[in-house]
Amino acid sequence: MYQPNQKILDNYADVLINFALNSCKGIKKGDTVLLQVPECAKPLLISLRRAVLKAGGNPLIHYSPDDIEREFYDLASDEQLTFFPAKYLKGRIDEIDHVVVILAETDKHELVGVDPKKIMTRHKSFKPYMEWRDKKENEGKFTWTLALYGTEAMAKEVKLSLEEYWQQIINACYLDVDDPKKKWQDLTSEIERVKDKLNELPIDKLHVKAENTDLIVGIGKQRKWMGGSGRNIPSFEIFISPDYRRTEGHIQFTEPLYVYGNLIENVYLEFKDGKVTKSTASKGEDVLKEMIATKNANQIGEYSLTDARVSRITKFMGETLFDENVGGKYGNTHLALGKAYHDSFTGDPATVTKEQWEEMGYNDSSVHTDIVATSNREVTAYLEDGSTKVIYKVGQFQV
Repeated sequence: MYQPNQKILDNYADVLINFALNSCKGIKKGDTVLLQVPECAKPLLISLRRAVLKAGGNPLIHYSPDDIEREFYDLASDEQLTFFPAKYLKGRIDEIDHVVVILAETDKHELVGVDPKKIMTRHKSFKPYMEWRDKKENEGKFTWTLALYGTEAMAKEVKLSLEEYWQQIINACYLDVDDPKKKWQDLTSEIERVKDKLNELPIDKLHVKAENTDLIVGIGKQRKWMGGSGRNIPSFEIFISPDYRRTEGHIQFTEPLYVYGNLIENVYLEFKDGKVTKSTASKGEDVLKEMIATKNANQIGEYSLTDARVSRITKFMGETLFDENVGGKYGNTHLALGKAYHDSFTGDPATVTKEQWEEMGYNDSSVHTDIVATSNREVTAYLEDGSTKVIYKVGQFQV
């Protein structure tokens, strides 16, 4: 069975620990880094721990066994589904400065057939943990990054060999160049350039037009576009958390979505007054609807665009981390149902109260689900003075 060589794994770890964390500056001596890695990605865990130690950091390891999640849902009572180990998780958040989460699976359909209500109940019970994370991040005391480790099951799901699947990871993350960390620094500079140009525009709303798509995304005051923060590797997207109350129209998504152990295909959404009024899918519609029924998951928290010229991802990978950054002919657009990003606020997010976030139209939810479209689209910005400017067409930013 194919496995990337040690040089590739060490390059991967170097990018994650010495570039992505600490907002593209890498960890500092004495930093504590939680490495959250499943059993099937053990070879990368070894490289990650080594990189943390060499950088003078303190590694903590959360090592998850494969193929045990289904049994939990089969056996757990209602009380066990909602159990939240508050002291343990609060202590963990207090202790760590950064976390690296490696996504890897040995069964893409492990939770098929599990009642979606059970999955969402479990997910909602951990919302306080995410709020503690967000608070520490808003205070500038915590960073995170996500990355992908390819397995036979993940490759087979999208009809690629394991070597082909890993080649996409290697290409996307620039693990095959002489100095991947330097390459990411250069790439981030270009993302910053486009982001700064967008932030110079006083955008009131966006109009997104594509096949079976006619969508208005209201931006709102005190917002900024984001990207290039190291939060995901790879990450080529430029995104914003809009005023969820001003979303109107409809959008057809083209990419399958793997979420909560299920596959959802051909998602279509309609919005009125900022809320989803219609949702359909050709597969997994029951999971989609149960997710949308979660509090505030019928409202958007993010709108994003990826320039086809920047991304080296050319194939569907069956993982949102990669699929929301796909390049190809037309790049991609995606929006997230659920929680907004507070760092899209132009001021200091640590000073904003929960009531003020709501007043500004920042959505709050236990859910944040990205759904992707790769259809050819044109995005027009309506500026505050009433003029318009096309900011994206034929897969490329126009700024």
